[in-house]
Amino acid sequence: MSTIERPVSRGTSARWVAPLCWIAVLLDGFDMVVLGTVIPSLREYGDWNLSTSTITTITTFGLVGMTIGALTIGTLTDVVGRRRALIFAVTAFSILTLLCAVAPNPFLFGLFRFLSGIGLGGALPTALALVNEFSKKQGGGSASTMLMTGYHVGAVATAALALVLIDPFGWHSMFVVGALPALVLVPLMIRYLPESPSYLLSRGRRDEAERIAAQYGLILEPEVATTDGVAPAPAQPARQLFAPKFLRNSIAIWVASFMGLLLVYGLNTWLPTIMREAGYELGAALTLLLVLNAGAVVGLLIAGGVADRIGPRTACIVWFAGAALFLALLSVKIAGGIYVMVFLAGCFVFSAQVLVYAFTSASHPANIRATALGWSAGVGRVGAICGPLLGGLLLDAGYAVPWGFYAFALVGLIGLVAISASRAVKAA
Repeated sequence: MSTIERPVSRGTSARWVAPLCWIAVLLDGFDMVVLGTVIPSLREYGDWNLSTSTITTITTFGLVGMTIGALTIGTLTDVVGRRRALIFAVTAFSILTLLCAVAPNPFLFGLFRFLSGIGLGGALPTALALVNEFSKKQGGGSASTMLMTGYHVGAVATAALALVLIDPFGWHSMFVVGALPALVLVPLMIRYLPESPSYLLSRGRRDEAERIAAQYGLILEPEVATTDGVAPAPAQPARQLFAPKFLRNSIAIWVASFMGLLLVYGLNTWLPTIMREAGYELGAALTLLLVLNAGAVVGLLIAGGVADRIGPRTACIVWFAGAALFLALLSVKIAGGIYVMVFLAGCFVFSAQVLVYAFTSASHPANIRATALGWSAGVGRVGAICGPLLGGLLLDAGYAVPWGFYAFALVGLIGLVAISASRAVKAA
């Protein structure tokens, strides 16, 4: 079941849903970048003596934790509710991130990164489910893409904070700053974040759903008759993803999400190094990373409007095609044109992944929507682990230029094929 907006004025509190979820996703952007900003300091810190392999292991543990969090908390969200799950995820991530700042040794630092990843991994699918269920146009893409701008704002803000904090205050300060937003965010969530009427309806709690819908200017779908007047959510929502009705789309979404996050993490990790191998100066190579992420924000703003008009599935197909094309074109050296190509690659690569989430939300009913988003994000996190590994293997083998660009373009093509194989369906 789902909700759509009623043409009445909404209360002031209705405006809290999107900002609170946006800030939660901003923390995901922080987490993507923070370890990279502190690695140079960690390598020289005390008697830790961190090797490259140890740092790689710590990084991988964090991503594994996010995978577990997306799969487990994402699934539990359809059982315990969006509100509880998101508050828990943000609280757990923040406490464990703070503990990273006081970790006495590499083992506990890696353990806290793993556990904080579990908490944060559940935040993204839950926030996506909430904003889509409170959005003006369910089944479109603007709610998802606007939410995910927080991810890139968080990444850029973290890089900027590192320039200001690490030298005078040490690497610990970055994890303290990463935990501080919870002091404001969690109380605001407890006070203002409502439960989704779609979730309440899926649990047979129509009176509560109607009260929240009236407050937020939403109209509920007609009640579905049942033998006992209650329409509970399935006891095992994850099993529904493997049912014949959803299996084809489940596989298509998982493959596309894997490829999408492989591109996001692979390019963010290795683009400057690959550009250096291609003959660009270090300053230009680092600037290109900023251009890539600037393109990502612009692409998200455009993709949402396009998806609202033509549907998230069709938009996702177009965006994966654009990602493949412009990644391949990065192998062509054009004086000054490389900045345009990288910007356009950023526009398509990052938005393609977000449109996978938009399609996932649009094609699953409320009683398994967060579970579907959790599994999409969880499988995608495995791609996030593989992306840096792919780039590293190509660099070590001496094939990064031009084959690195072609390899990433091929990943985009696989994502295109996967999402094209899905069925265009509407959420119930």
